Amino acid sequence: MIIKAVNGKSPQIPDDCFVAENATIVGDVILGKSCSVWYNAVIRGDVHYIKIGDKVNIQDGAIVHCTYQKHPTEIGNNVSIGHNAIVHGCKIHDNVLIGMGAIVMDNCVVESNSIIAAGAVLTQNTIVESGTIYAGVPAKKVKDIDQSNFAGEIERISNNYVMYSSWFKED
Repeated sequence: MIIKAVNGKSPQIPDDCFVAENATIVGDVILGKSCSVWYNAVIRGDVHYIKIGDKVNIQDGAIVHCTYQKHPTEIGNNVSIGHNAIVHGCKIHDNVLIGMGAIVMDNCVVESNSIIAAGAVLTQNTIVESGTIYAGVPAKKVKDIDQSNFAGEIERISNNYVMYSSWFKED
């Protein structure tokens, strides 16, 4: 793994987090408890800060970055960032699922209990209301989350990634 200070700021990673051997975390990055950063993921806090809450998983190939002197990246608790997603200079609230290959651009806000579908592109300044699913290019609201179908899904994935990371920490 590459964990590196940039401009005097070093990543802060609690002991209970899992960071894959070829993940990269650099600069002004703070991870909460029980996070996991998977293979080939990059969290680059070189041009602004990145703050990540508890029980967040940054899956394989995902990129988390920010915008120089403009937009930090803030990620709440119980968030799953899917494989090859890009999260850039935005604010993700609690209990959010960012699907595989999705792109969340500068100054977007994804409110709590929301899902960004796989492959969706949230263009700059988009605000995703709490309890909705956004999909498409550019991403638009496609439905409200039906509590019976999706309420447990976001938490289930977040919990599963804590479990998966425990398998790797035993080695």
